[in-house]
Amino acid sequence: MAKRSDSLEDRLSRYREITITVTGRTSGRAISNPVWFVFEDGKLYLLPVKGSDTQWYKNVLKNSSLHVDARGAEADFQVTPITDAQRVRSVVERFRSKYGAGDVKKYYSKFDVAIVAPAH
Repeated sequence: MAKRSDSLEDRLSRYREITITVTGRTSGRAISNPVWFVFEDGKLYLLPVKGSDTQWYKNVLKNSSLHVDARGAEADFQVTPITDAQRVRSVVERFRSKYGAGDVKKYYSKFDVAIVAPAH
């Protein structure tokens, strides 16, 4: 029986990076990427580093299923794109408060979309 501390929610609250796996929109293959994330109020927020030009984002637009691996605690999510500018800004602010505005500015080049996935 897994300890409470090994639950996905617990790991999401402690870690800075997870691995997501999406289905390639043309290849149909599983494609994995390490990503930063914010987990807040039972929701997983993802911010594609190149915004709507990010390949994994384009893949989830075609197939909204996303597999998350937080160092061994795994789950599948159905994701919803966020394209409303105000809501995207809200996600960007969450990322800035978790990772620091400097690092977000350094690694992220376009802030036009985000992803949200309920953890339940």
